[in-house]
Amino acid sequence: MFAFNSVNVEGWGLYAEHIMKPFEPLEGQLISLQLRLMRAARAFIDPELQNGTLTPADAMRILTNDVVLSEAFANTEVERYTFRAPGQATSYFYGYMRLLDLRRDVEAKLGSRFDQRRTCDFLLAQGLLPPDLLRKAVMDDFASK
Repeated sequence: MFAFNSVNVEGWGLYAEHIMKPFEPLEGQLISLQLRLMRAARAFIDPELQNGTLTPADAMRILTNDVVLSEAFANTEVERYTFRAPGQATSYFYGYMRLLDLRRDVEAKLGSRFDQRRTCDFLLAQGLLPPDLLRKAVMDDFASK
């Protein structure tokens, strides 16, 4: 229960979307990339709003001009970062990035022996571990064999 949080749960969800992208039709891949762009923007906009290096107007400008969200959607996002759930968007993107880093390292270590299904099965079998403990389990008990 202690690890049931956005880093683990939603980080895995975004990682699963990453794995599925090559199997989607081109239109689906485009949407997936658009959503990934929005999530990457969330990862820096949220903390910069919190520490005052971005204003809500700056965030709106980035979300509408660079991420190409509608003004209404961008406004909802800014409200999310500032009022409803500050820090939440950064936490799941952090989890996603840690899983991508771990996958890259496992692929490098295993080389031609890398098997995506076996790797995912092992990851899921570990339960909800904090990222550092998950990395240790994978590198010690899976990638070293």
